[in-house]
Amino acid sequence: MILAGDIGGTNARIAFFEVEQRRLKRVYEHVYPSREHPNLESAVATFIDEYRVKPVGACFGIAGPVSGGRLAQMPNLKWVVEADNLERVTGIRSVTLVNDLEADAYGVAELQPSDFASLNEGRADPSGNQGVIAAGTGLGEAGLYWDGKTHRPFACEGGHVDFGPGDELQTEMLAYLRREFGHVSWERAIAGPGLFNVYRFLRDTLRGEEPVWLRDELTNEDPSAHIARLGLESKSELCVLALDIFVSMYGAEAGNLALKLMATGGIFIGGGIAPKILRKLQEGGFMGAFVRKGRSEHLLRHIPVRVILNDKSALLGAAHAAAMRASLL
Repeated sequence: MILAGDIGGTNARIAFFEVEQRRLKRVYEHVYPSREHPNLESAVATFIDEYRVKPVGACFGIAGPVSGGRLAQMPNLKWVVEADNLERVTGIRSVTLVNDLEADAYGVAELQPSDFASLNEGRADPSGNQGVIAAGTGLGEAGLYWDGKTHRPFACEGGHVDFGPGDELQTEMLAYLRREFGHVSWERAIAGPGLFNVYRFLRDTLRGEEPVWLRDELTNEDPSAHIARLGLESKSELCVLALDIFVSMYGAEAGNLALKLMATGGIFIGGGIAPKILRKLQEGGFMGAFVRKGRSEHLLRHIPVRVILNDKSALLGAAHAAAMRASLL
């Protein structure tokens, strides 16, 4: 019996799983608004009390870098998370913390063919490395290596490395963002806030017109969501251009990850943004930038690229990791 969680700054999704015939079966699940609890221990204890469960192990996928069973502080949330403290407070014998993208990578093993949309069929090497890249609130990346029996995930913080422009327009955008942020990472361009950064650059450098109705709409809570929708619906040329550039950069960095990991087993596109703009990803701009790597283009054309459609992949991955550590899988 396993407890698993997908923990973010907005919500803490916690679920209880049983393992039957070496397969996970979700029994209970609850989503707690993160800010309603002073720490993760409180949310987990509430779940255990509400559902009267006694897990033998637990794993939580958490947004942010995890080291030595500890995450110093979650982005956008003042939670300090420590595995030892979770074990002490909740009474669970074994608690593991993993980065949220590492949890996504574990989740790949739990997904079905219907949970994916293909951008490039390619020819997967069954024992080749794999990679996961996910744009959401931030940009996360993770890898998986073959240990002779299964793919083993590992975390990285690749979304925070230096942004590399792919053409003259993106070079101008880099200078624009550098004036504001100093260091410009890939996350500044490829994430929810990143799409708005692309849009602002285009608007401020007079690459398109922002009519009054559009300016008013973008004053709402999530301007990037509006830009994506208007771009998909072709209701604003400026939003169409911003979305096209965003997709191209997303493909370029996914290709970078594939090369750095030699991911001949495939690249998986996770996160909340990709399913919402799937039609745009399938138009060709993403894969065009993915393979545009000079002498390495031939290699990249053979790498399968798939979008993860299941929004619970990180939760399933955390459960998978906990079950593996308890020798139940």
